[in-house]
Amino acid sequence: MFLEACQWSAAELTRRYAQGTVSPVEVVRAVLERLDQVNPILNAVIHVDREGSIAAARASETRWRNRNALGPLDGIPLTVKDNLFVRGQPATWGSKLYQNFVPGNDELPVERLRAAGAVLLGKTNCPEFTLQGYTDNLLFGPTRNPWNTALTPGGSSGGAAAAVSAGIGPVAIATDGGGSIRRPASHTGLVGLKPSRGRVPRHGGFPVILLDFETVGPIARAVADIITMMRVIAVPDRRDLLSAPFRDSPFELPETGCRRIAYVPQFGQSPVDPEVAQSVAATAAAWSGLGHRVEESAAPFEADALAGPWAIIGQVGLAWLLQSHPGWEQQVTPAIREMAHNGAAVDGREYYKALMLVRGFQAELVNFFERFDLVLTPSAAALPWPAETAFPAEIAGQTVGPRGHAVFTGFANLAGCPAVNLPADPSGTGLPIGFQLVAAPGNDGLLCALAAQYEAEVTGCNQPQISGTALR
Repeated sequence: MFLEACQWSAAELTRRYAQGTVSPVEVVRAVLERLDQVNPILNAVIHVDREGSIAAARASETRWRNRNALGPLDGIPLTVKDNLFVRGQPATWGSKLYQNFVPGNDELPVERLRAAGAVLLGKTNCPEFTLQGYTDNLLFGPTRNPWNTALTPGGSSGGAAAAVSAGIGPVAIATDGGGSIRRPASHTGLVGLKPSRGRVPRHGGFPVILLDFETVGPIARAVADIITMMRVIAVPDRRDLLSAPFRDSPFELPETGCRRIAYVPQFGQSPVDPEVAQSVAATAAAWSGLGHRVEESAAPFEADALAGPWAIIGQVGLAWLLQSHPGWEQQVTPAIREMAHNGAAVDGREYYKALMLVRGFQAELVNFFERFDLVLTPSAAALPWPAETAFPAEIAGQTVGPRGHAVFTGFANLAGCPAVNLPADPSGTGLPIGFQLVAAPGNDGLLCALAAQYEAEVTGCNQPQISGTALR
């Protein structure tokens, strides 16, 4: 029962709760036991609310017994990334500056999950201010990949992805500011969705340092669970003006039909690991086999040109945040210190120019989506690398910088597009590889419908396996 309960998807748990063959209390106890078994190795969860989790599970059990469950997430154990507020649980943002901070409220998506009966197990590890593509910080140290504990699960949602992949809850809630859900999902064999800008409203959390490029989204082992999560959190709210365009557009799944897919295997001259390239090429062929029109294409923009504006916006946001924390320089890593100093040196004209470049790029992409319904790329250009290292210094024999592995994901954030990672064929050593599908802003439902089609007809992943043979 112990490992089976940790193996089941949220949909399977809901089915069993309804049948009365298993209870939320039994499941939550099993997941906590699994956490105690593997988290000392992985360091995925940095705070556990045992008492609150059991209490929530008991309340859920009563509702299921009385046939008045709150919905398909009632009694489902999940984790929350440490940059999101959970009432009464620490929110450190991976920083010493917030190491003693405990919010008195839930951030809006968390509030909705709690109201739906979800069991909030605890908080998952993230890098300092969620600004890096791996998961390590001065407070808690590195998170490790369940598929190979010497390696990173990526970042910044590395803790969330490692937890789900290892069986610490079937789902997690996280954030994606430049690929922070999709790349860790790719590195751990999961499904991860970055919703459209405003599709999941936010309120009552940390200050915004990435403008509206960061979104809240779900991570899971099955597409059905992603859809269930979105139906709870993707409801417009007047406190977030970005959600206003969705006021009359409920989250729904349309017919998939025959879609036009632009397969972009490489961005410019940026290198891609050969095993990643081969795996994603096979994925493109599989989409053709499903009856979609797949056309290989170059990127519809100059990827290198986006790197400058992207860096400026993040650095300026960080510098703005840190100015309200006297003595911050002694409490952050050298990488964050450098980013903040760079941001403080940016003048208004340079910042405005960066914003205008982003706006021009958004207009270019609108034209591209008149020709194609979707863009298909690798989610990450590299396989997972050592857990204590910020980024791989080399990909496919070429030297790369800090974002070389992350080249494919940031454009969806800048454009406000929804994007999903799905598992592709693994590497020769069994490491997960993922591919990314990106749709035009607002087409989250279409993206999820296509993801469900692929999962059902290609991967057959109706009951995914938790990862990490060595962890079992």
